[in-house]
Amino acid sequence: MPLLSVRHRTTYRYRQKVAFGEHRIMFRPRDGHDQRLISAEIAIDPEPADLRWIHDVFGNCVALARFDRRAETLAFDCRVSLDHQPVNPLDFALDTHAQTYPFAYDAADMPDLLRCIERQTPDPDRAVDIWARRFLRRPTPMYTESVLADMTLAIRNDFTYQVREDAGVQDAAATLALGSGTCRDFALLLMEGARTLGLAARFVSGYLYNPGGAAGRERVGAGATHAWAQIFLPGAGWVEFDPTNGIVGTNRDLIRVAVARDPRQAVPLSGTWTGFPSDSLGMTVEVEVTETPEADGPATAAGAPPGATPGATPGATPGATPGTAPSGGAVRVRAAG
Repeated sequence: MPLLSVRHRTTYRYRQKVAFGEHRIMFRPRDGHDQRLISAEIAIDPEPADLRWIHDVFGNCVALARFDRRAETLAFDCRVSLDHQPVNPLDFALDTHAQTYPFAYDAADMPDLLRCIERQTPDPDRAVDIWARRFLRRPTPMYTESVLADMTLAIRNDFTYQVREDAGVQDAAATLALGSGTCRDFALLLMEGARTLGLAARFVSGYLYNPGGAAGRERVGAGATHAWAQIFLPGAGWVEFDPTNGIVGTNRDLIRVAVARDPRQAVPLSGTWTGFPSDSLGMTVEVEVTETPEADGPATAAGAPPGATPGATPGATPGATPGTAPSGGAVRVRAAG
């Protein structure tokens, strides 16, 4: 596949100059055999007094920006270029014992998988349990891949996708009750359903490439940051499942930026500001993902969570430290204005 370019722009606006606290930015894609970062660049206005990179507990690249100037706007403009290699879902090979459900994880893996098997959201009426177990009502043997594919496609077919500007994620039980949600709500419902069945699942935040109807793949949720799930299957490892688009067992059109046990650990952009509650005029987010036929083309990125509140600003767009690049790709930093 040609290179994919990502541009991700997030702008916060205020009625008067406000002060900014530390902002945490996650925009740099994770390197792997199926996606290779070529370049990443971030421009921040006003220029931060300090910008540095860290790896979080999941190995995600996170930029931390600190500011010493007040301003009426805070803007993040991220550009990424990467070589994206879709995995063929037919190459999704499970160990023999895991091809049918139920199966047991290897004892050596269990200590690391346990927290991803634990349920993370309340379900007092066991609505998620009941919903998940309906996918086990099939003749034996029950093939693991079929159970997970059916669950993923049921979310796509039975629930209504709705854009929601508010920060945060609905509990899985709330998504079931409402019958609607965003991509992050659907990802969490799939994760909690898989966990009900004793499977390890984690949240993925990133970008979605929409090749459009001409390619026969019209994707839902493009134009903003995207979210889906990964489920750990012996022999295949962490496998992608996107319930918003019905993508099963492949990373096709999915650009992985961050993985986490809980969605709150993979917010693309978050931070704080100090001012009057009435100062916030909201935020805008623009995300564009395009194919770049040339191997030297820059990328287009996007994504960030919603608006600011006095003391807590969600958002989205990552950064790079001046003179310091995380391994696996060149990172250039420039400050606008």
